[in-house]
Amino acid sequence: MKRNFIFFFTFIVFCNSYSQFVQTINFKDYFENKTMRVDYFHTGNAAEEHFAIDRILNDGEWAGSKMKLTDNLNLGLYFFEVQDKETSIVLYNKGFASIFGEWQTIPEAEERWGTFHESVRFPWPINPVKLIMKKRDSENQFVKIWETEIDPTSRSVNPAENLSSYNVFSYLKSGPSTEKVDIVILGDGYTADEMEKYRSDVKRLAAELFAAEPFKSRKSDFNVNAVETPSEISGVNRPHPGIFKRTSLSASYSSFDSERYVLAYDNRTIRDAAATVPYEFMFILINEQTYGGGGIYRLYATVAADNRFSDYIFVHEFGHHFAGLADEYYTSSVSYDVGEITVEPYEPNITALRDKNNLKWNSLVEDDTPIPTPWEKEKYDNFSYDIQKERKALRAAKVPESEVEALFEREKKESATILDNMEYTDKVGAFEGGGYMQYGLFRPYADCIMFTRNKQQFCPVCQDAISKVIDQYTK
Repeated sequence: MKRNFIFFFTFIVFCNSYSQFVQTINFKDYFENKTMRVDYFHTGNAAEEHFAIDRILNDGEWAGSKMKLTDNLNLGLYFFEVQDKETSIVLYNKGFASIFGEWQTIPEAEERWGTFHESVRFPWPINPVKLIMKKRDSENQFVKIWETEIDPTSRSVNPAENLSSYNVFSYLKSGPSTEKVDIVILGDGYTADEMEKYRSDVKRLAAELFAAEPFKSRKSDFNVNAVETPSEISGVNRPHPGIFKRTSLSASYSSFDSERYVLAYDNRTIRDAAATVPYEFMFILINEQTYGGGGIYRLYATVAADNRFSDYIFVHEFGHHFAGLADEYYTSSVSYDVGEITVEPYEPNITALRDKNNLKWNSLVEDDTPIPTPWEKEKYDNFSYDIQKERKALRAAKVPESEVEALFEREKKESATILDNMEYTDKVGAFEGGGYMQYGLFRPYADCIMFTRNKQQFCPVCQDAISKVIDQYTK
């Protein structure tokens, strides 16, 4: 499930020094072949936020591209830049999202302050740099909200190598890290005696990802490694049914008080474990059956490995984490104050349709497809909201997970009957309903893995967005 601040959804032109963003940087002139990780505390409430450095350290060999050092994807609520201190040349930048950014949109943030541990990673600079943090404002521009200077030779910067004690196994090795997309998979709630199960879960779920386009046809652009992070106890924390546990990565259901939303909060431990191998994207497998998972753009994705719908969750959540795709569903309850949509979303697969003649995915729309695109919305909505009522009642009754899975199977069958038999079922258009909004936001396809559990595939628009991310790391 996607967690982003709807008010800051955008369709923007980069602010300030866009010309610097496209300036060619020779990697060897400015960087060493290793990764600098800046750990910091992100603190605030719904109205303000503050940053404080925790530590700066060596996070291993640089895994990213040495050719493409600037990010032109225009994704994420936040955007960080690394500038040469002396010349202010932008050496590296990336868009991203964070747990704090999501937490800031829930009612709790209106009442109290919260603190989250976060990290940004970039090539190790040779000379002093400025780290600049930006965030989208109400006008959809990235504006600076924090700046700090980093001297790589300072005593406060730790260049020591990460001597990891974790075991690693490779699922897929396609080539050098700097020329491929590198995924690391971690596990939480697996004991030392369950490592064979963990390996089996990795192989099964990774295979599902590479069965879906465009990952299938571009499998050779990826490396996938898994790190064993055993816990002392099997399973993870599940507060809603009153099952409390402490595990190696501190993964927990009930994030933001959503019983199905799984996040892991021990950022230090997670980052140290992930840095055992070169990585840019991360998945955390949860050794549980209860339906759940989560995905945050360029942070990580999570999935409950033993649910009947784990294959779907794995691929769906990776769409959020990898390409900043929005949830297209809107009948399920969420924790966020979605608010009024006043600007165009930045996510590539939803639109506010303020200018239907300049639809962001217009090149994929056939001339005879009407915009907005008609579909059986009332029929689907009535059915889907009834399903959500049943789901809520089953959870309240704390029934076995098999009963919830059976409900989802019925939902899958009946919703497919509606969505697969419409005039524009297989056409790219603008179908009202998406991004947690029943009205006012539009998705590009009648059905997609970002909308329902019906199909294990991304629509053409989502596929195009994913391909652009792959290109950024491999071309």
